[in-house]
Amino acid sequence: MEIVLVRHAEPEWVKDGINYDNPPLTERGFRQAEMLADSLRGQSFSEFHVSPLVRAQQTAAPLTSVLSAKVETSNWLEEIRSEIWHGTPAEKAEEAFRKVRTLPSQQRWVGLEGGETVRDFVDRIHLGASVFLQEHGISRIDSDLPVWDIQDDRGAIILVAHAGTNSVVISHLLGLDTVPWEWDRFVLGHTSVTRIEAMKLGDGYTFCLSKLSDVEHLPSGMRTR
Repeated sequence: MEIVLVRHAEPEWVKDGINYDNPPLTERGFRQAEMLADSLRGQSFSEFHVSPLVRAQQTAAPLTSVLSAKVETSNWLEEIRSEIWHGTPAEKAEEAFRKVRTLPSQQRWVGLEGGETVRDFVDRIHLGASVFLQEHGISRIDSDLPVWDIQDDRGAIILVAHAGTNSVVISHLLGLDTVPWEWDRFVLGHTSVTRIEAMKLGDGYTFCLSKLSDVEHLPSGMRTR
C-alpha cells in the first residue's frame, strides 16, 4: 500500500498587480507539469485523485495520458480557502502574510484575516483524510501509537493537491500533531512527489515516509516553491 502526494505546479498568484485566489499555472508551471508526467510515465496507480482547484487540475492534465488510472476530482483535497483576497491589490495579501508571520505561535491558528482559519482547515483535511481512508478499508486502531488496520491493499494511490493539504495528510498518516505552519514544516516544491508506504507490524500497519518533496524530475532552474 502506497500513497503518493503530488503538489501542483507553479501558479500565477498575481497578474497585473492583482491577487488571484484560484489561479491557473504560469508558463513555467505548465512545463513543470509536463516534466512531472514524463517522470511518472509507466508507473502503476490504482486510483488518481485531484483537488478541484484550477492549479491542481492543470497539473494533473498531462498525467491523464501517461497513467492508466481514471482521474477523479476529490473536493476534500482543496487548499485553505481565502477567497476574500481575490481581485485585491497584490500588496494587500503580502501585508497580510507578513502580519501572520509575526504572530505568536498559538495565534497563528487564526490564519489570514477574512479567510478560512488554519484550525478549521486542518480539521477539514483530517476529516477528509479519515473518510477517504475508511472508504478504502483503512482505519486507525485504538492505540496511542499510529497503527492502522488495512483491510484491502489497493496498491499505489496518487493524490494531486497542495502544500497545505499534502502536509496535513502527511501528518495524519504518520500520526504527527499538526501545527499552524504545516506549509513550512514540510517544504514541498511545485510538482514535488512525496511517497508514504505502509509497513506491516505484528498488530497492524504503520505508514513510513519513504520520499519527501522529490523534484529530481525538474532541472535546477525549473525548481520553484
